[in-house]
Amino acid sequence: MDEREAFIALNMIDHIGPVRARQLLEHFGSAVRVLQASRDELLRVEGIGEETAEAIVRWEQTVDLSGELRRIREFGCRVLIQSDPEYPELLRQIYDPPLVLYVKGQLLPRDKNAVALVGSRLTTHYGLEVARKLAYQLAYVGVTVVSGGARGIDTAAHQGALSAKGRTVAVLGTGINRVTPPENAELFQRIASQGAVITQFPFDRPPDRQSFPIRNRIVAGMTLGTVVVEAGLNSGALITAGFATDYGRQVFAVPGRIDSPQSKGCHDLIKKGAKLCESVEDILSEFEYLFPPSNRPGPETDAMAARALELSEAEQKVLAAVGSEERFVDEIIRDSGLPASTVSVALLGLEMKRLVRQLPGKRFVRIR
Repeated sequence: MDEREAFIALNMIDHIGPVRARQLLEHFGSAVRVLQASRDELLRVEGIGEETAEAIVRWEQTVDLSGELRRIREFGCRVLIQSDPEYPELLRQIYDPPLVLYVKGQLLPRDKNAVALVGSRLTTHYGLEVARKLAYQLAYVGVTVVSGGARGIDTAAHQGALSAKGRTVAVLGTGINRVTPPENAELFQRIASQGAVITQFPFDRPPDRQSFPIRNRIVAGMTLGTVVVEAGLNSGALITAGFATDYGRQVFAVPGRIDSPQSKGCHDLIKKGAKLCESVEDILSEFEYLFPPSNRPGPETDAMAARALELSEAEQKVLAAVGSEERFVDEIIRDSGLPASTVSVALLGLEMKRLVRQLPGKRFVRIR
């Protein structure tokens, strides 16, 4: 048994969470050594009582490690431990990081620039549209969108990021082989091909009241900030926002109708200091370091920047038409020779790529 296998086994033992596991690992130095320890050795560790010590001593009678390793191979996923380079750096920094992460798909270094989009399962048309739009715009500029794969806002957030051909990560409150809700089976496959589906739970773990808050801390822990799009006062999305606050991460809340129960939680967050989010700019302005001026093109580097940012042909024409002075949208349409609808879409794309800025009066200017 190697260290990775020992971590998988340790993660499957009842009565051991991340905090107790950290105490055990600090005392014994390795997961293998923890599993080999005697009852007396375990009881010498602060915070470890008779029940936990007994569970560890008897782990081979209660944990089917060989079966779990077989399921991992057959399902085609990987298991990360905290020493792996792919393990999310921001998640490693929280006080209770998961012992292991089951991963279907790929976690990439660029996923360190991630924002969580969460909200209610019982949502409104307004909430779904806002979630899709924000996720699309974030993914379009290279921000990884993280959510929980649930019905409602979570699903809309993943769909928006996928529509932008960006990256998205779904964090499950179940074993990685469980599809909850069942109608998201195809969505999870798309997420795994364009990002990752992850969980800390072993195979076949069903959802329950404990698993979703445990999942929510991962959503908050692996991201720079959490955006609550729509949530009632009892929504689990508020738990995610609470974790984000505990971890020192930014919390955003989208306002809604004052008479809508689905917006009460968001309004409460705003009252308590969350940043009001009316557009993607409210999110991106908090993370300006992701888009330093050195990464923005000037007139002399347009061609190189266009290739680097993979601008469409329409976006290149519109960027050239904007020029270095303020231009009205009618002038841009005229000089680009493109239809008004095409110019409108291209300008939105250029704004998201931080190449142009919209000014009052439907005027646009290039960002130097």
